[in-house]
Amino acid sequence: MFKGFIFDLDGTVYLSDKLIPGADRAIRLLRNSGRKVVFLSNKPIQTREDYASKLTRLGIPTQPDEVINSTLVMTNYLKKNAPRAKLFIVGEAPFVEELKRAGFTITEEPKEIEYVVVAFDRTFDYRKLNIAYQAIKQGAHFVATNPDRTCPVEGGEIPDCAGMIAAIEAVTQKKVEVIVGKPSPLMIRAAMDIMGLRPEECILIGDRLETDIKMGKESGVATGIVLTGVTDEQTLREIKHTSIQPDFVFQSIADVENLLIG
Repeated sequence: MFKGFIFDLDGTVYLSDKLIPGADRAIRLLRNSGRKVVFLSNKPIQTREDYASKLTRLGIPTQPDEVINSTLVMTNYLKKNAPRAKLFIVGEAPFVEELKRAGFTITEEPKEIEYVVVAFDRTFDYRKLNIAYQAIKQGAHFVATNPDRTCPVEGGEIPDCAGMIAAIEAVTQKKVEVIVGKPSPLMIRAAMDIMGLRPEECILIGDRLETDIKMGKESGVATGIVLTGVTDEQTLREIKHTSIQPDFVFQSIADVENLLIG
């Protein structure tokens, strides 16, 4: 039915360090049937190598080039639009190191900062907020990795990048200029490039309507929602007949193998 399967990670394939039951079997069946599989994550707190290692450890052998995270998309965006820019990063160490590896200069001097780059950051504090404020006040661009309000984890949810974005928007009275992660088309294009497929040949499966499903709908990719993350049946009833109603509903990723039947 579909040649390419694009899977969100948190809440879809795993929760924290626990694999969603049946995820390994579903991915194995897809691969054995000749389907191409890639994984997406808006979280920039781990490298693509880290994500591939985690999936492999959990029973889904994965190569780094099968993972697309917002760090990769942000790096590509900055290389294209501001290849020699000096950056201030609201983000955790792996995200900072990836941008350093890409050749960008990282600085905390507001007068030097050309781009304030905001990501999910569990170390966000007043010092970072003030540096971002001072830099944007002096004309720095304001971009971010992802718009997620929360991140699903085992036992619930934790605040995500939207909290960092909102804090900086509140004090600067400036709106974030670009968000590169889901639902941005930049991320789905990266998936298409890796798989070598057209949007109509693929399905995107995730747990979040406002990012995963919205991106698929706007990019011409079929969509499937799983109920193991942040979306429940009540929410699906509320968005019925709207622009973010998914094409398929799965109790979990284990049910995706039903798409192979026939």
